Amino acid sequence: MNPITDPVSGFVYPASWLEHCSAEDRLLAESGFAVLTSDGRALKRGFTTGATAAAAVYAACASLGGTAVSSAPVCLACGIAADIPASGASGIGFARKYSGDYPADITAGICFKAEAVPADSIRFTAGFGVGRFVRDTPRYKKGDAAISPPALRTILSAADAGCRASGISGAEILLTIPEGERIGKQTLNPKIGVEGGISVVGTTGFVEPWDDHLSETMEERISSAENVVITTGRIGLRYSRLLFPDHEAILAGSKIAEALSASASCRSVVLCGLPGLILRYFNPDVATNRGFATVEELIASPAGGPALHEELNKIREAFPKTRVCIISREGTVIGDTA
Repeated sequence: MNPITDPVSGFVYPASWLEHCSAEDRLLAESGFAVLTSDGRALKRGFTTGATAAAAVYAACASLGGTAVSSAPVCLACGIAADIPASGASGIGFARKYSGDYPADITAGICFKAEAVPADSIRFTAGFGVGRFVRDTPRYKKGDAAISPPALRTILSAADAGCRASGISGAEILLTIPEGERIGKQTLNPKIGVEGGISVVGTTGFVEPWDDHLSETMEERISSAENVVITTGRIGLRYSRLLFPDHEAILAGSKIAEALSASASCRSVVLCGLPGLILRYFNPDVATNRGFATVEELIASPAGGPALHEELNKIREAFPKTRVCIISREGTVIGDTA
């Protein structure tokens, strides 16, 4: 049986996982629209808020040509082409967020609305229901819409594709999320200085079903590895493979405790990723005790370097068998217990 490599994460599925895999599930895994578990089941990935917003924007722009739209071809941030359900007519597009097999997604089913009118170029505005930063942060200014760069690129690409489909040179687009303000209050946004709505984000364009389904699979992979680098997110996963090529890189998300417990029998264990989740795991009050709302703001401040050095020294003493490597969003190592 030919091996399968997940086109999103680069993970090569073990042959034992494929023995009981149906042909349909195999195709889903090969396409990237699902992940396989150790028993061969396929769990479907959903679409991020960024991908959903892009679908609504495409539907609005494409419908300006006079033809109703029933789906949106979107090139996701990971490079995979997806046909996302959407509807569009007379310059108004709608798309609902599909969360796949991740039932805990609080934004599941939320509706995105885009309104477009012809213009000489593409001009995009985030409106009601899209969160905005209420204070300056290391990456955003006060008043900026909470839209990540990968999500914005996906949205603008979809707008361009929609305009070309309708035969116009550009459009003025307004994106709104009618339930965004209500749902945003239930997320972590207020803690990181985002109010008025939800964040429009997505590093890959897919929502992963890791948290509720794959913890056992994650722990099994870790416990069977000789050298393992545990990562907390997509950025960490990407750079962990480059920084530690002789280690198996495994995404654990927020399940750091479970991952470290499973690594007890491994010869070499590295925990690598952005500072937020990792530093808060070892010290939940690492930022607030120093007068900062978030770890990102702490690290970006003049106090960030000394604080990181102090926290890593504590980790080194308490967990001498685990190497902790902290990286920036650009993949630069900014702290290491080695």
